[in-house]
Amino acid sequence: MNSNPKDRVMIFDTTLRDGEQSPGATMTHEEKLEIAGLLDSMGVDIIEAGFPIASDGDFNAVSDIAKNTQNAVVCGLARANLKDIDRCWEAVKHARRPRIHTFIGTSPLHRAIPNLTMNEMAERIFETVAHARNLCDNVQWSPMDATRTEWNYLVRVVEIAIRAGATTINIPDTVGYTAPVESSDLIGKLISMVPGADEVVFATHCHNDLGMATANALAAVAGGARQIECTINGLGERAGNTALEEVVMAMKVRGDIMPYYTEIDATKLMHVSRRVSTVSGFQVQPNKAIVGKNAFAHESGIHQDGMLKNAETFEIMRPEDVGLSETSIVMGKHSGRAALRSKLKDLGIALADNQLNDVFVRFKELADRKKEVYDDDLIALVTTFEDSSAKDRLALKSLRVRCGTAGPANAKIVLSVDGVDKSASQTGDGPVDAAFKAVRDIHPCSAILALYQVNAVTEGTDAQATVSVRLEDNGMIATGQSSDTDTVVASTRAYIGAINRLMVHREKLGNNQTQISYKDMA
Repeated sequence: MNSNPKDRVMIFDTTLRDGEQSPGATMTHEEKLEIAGLLDSMGVDIIEAGFPIASDGDFNAVSDIAKNTQNAVVCGLARANLKDIDRCWEAVKHARRPRIHTFIGTSPLHRAIPNLTMNEMAERIFETVAHARNLCDNVQWSPMDATRTEWNYLVRVVEIAIRAGATTINIPDTVGYTAPVESSDLIGKLISMVPGADEVVFATHCHNDLGMATANALAAVAGGARQIECTINGLGERAGNTALEEVVMAMKVRGDIMPYYTEIDATKLMHVSRRVSTVSGFQVQPNKAIVGKNAFAHESGIHQDGMLKNAETFEIMRPEDVGLSETSIVMGKHSGRAALRSKLKDLGIALADNQLNDVFVRFKELADRKKEVYDDDLIALVTTFEDSSAKDRLALKSLRVRCGTAGPANAKIVLSVDGVDKSASQTGDGPVDAAFKAVRDIHPCSAILALYQVNAVTEGTDAQATVSVRLEDNGMIATGQSSDTDTVVASTRAYIGAINRLMVHREKLGNNQTQISYKDMA
């Protein structure tokens, strides 16, 4: 294994900042802390925890992540003004290893936003980076939209940032405009031409608008970058960011032509991917590289024959390398707690004893309804448990639906509302529509249903359905997700889950706090 420090690539994860900027991907405070803990345990070098000045909620999340993170650097984002930087420092200063990340748009299009001349912007860059460095000895600076910035001006401002005290220079392809050959060339030229470049770390931040984020990030590493900014599942603005799992595994598998390495524990990739998918409400596409459901699936007869004879004929990675179990059907209604705990451990899922007992009850109920319980069934079961284990104001107690080929569907529902059971009956165009209307009868909700998505977890008529629901209400976005062998039940629980999250968001914003919405940040 390569152990040359010069070939070590640091992983900067911005799932909690850039990833959360995806419309509909807003996470709760507790979910952010959970994801940060998973990233830390997986070996992520730098966690960009949020944008502290955006809202009190963002500030508190960054501050708590800073206090609880054991190993990773904890970074906050700040625009190029002193107020932003001071607020960022207040949030990250509790970390064992804090970092301030400040940025400003340097391309002609972005310079026009604050209406600054080149010289005025250069002065602001020096002032703000120097201010950040006076607060923190770990400062990252980014020229937003660097790949569309004039070359001479980019060289000038990078040199200014280094002189002002930046320790990391990040070169963002903010709009996913560049191509791999340009990405490598740009980083290489900056390192060779900018005075002081050999004293700082160069980073790359790529967006996937043209589908080249991973290729651009790896090309930048070949050009000399030693930090990749990325997100779990490629989550992020518009078409997303560089996917962490893709660059990590690309360097592991193709070390022959990319002799670089990270400290990421790749066996935890699947678990973190699934958890981010759940809390963000963004399903991973089946054919997604590394973590997609079909990434290690083979249906072609030729492929299956080759796999049976030698897995390497059609697989360049082993499933267990990324945290997948080799077996797919091992559990049933006669399995005990010890077997369930062992199986979940194989899947990268660790539960406390009280959690295991609760999941075991649900597992037995599922096993009574299904002949075979697959790995994906267990993952969906645990995911639903984790998503519903919080003390929600609304909870489904019972649901009965009737529908036929003629006439509307009817749904009778009982909800627990703040501990009090309430019932309603409604008709609709189908069972799901009727159930949602019955929920609104008990708890009126004006939110718009922005997304309703159903995915079968496994094969067969007894397969569990995983349902994702996204609601939008006056600028607030909330998601809910649930799994069940009954699609209507899963749909109703997901819908109720999204309503619960909306209520949490309303409570947090109930004090008329200001919240900055600043899209397309570096």
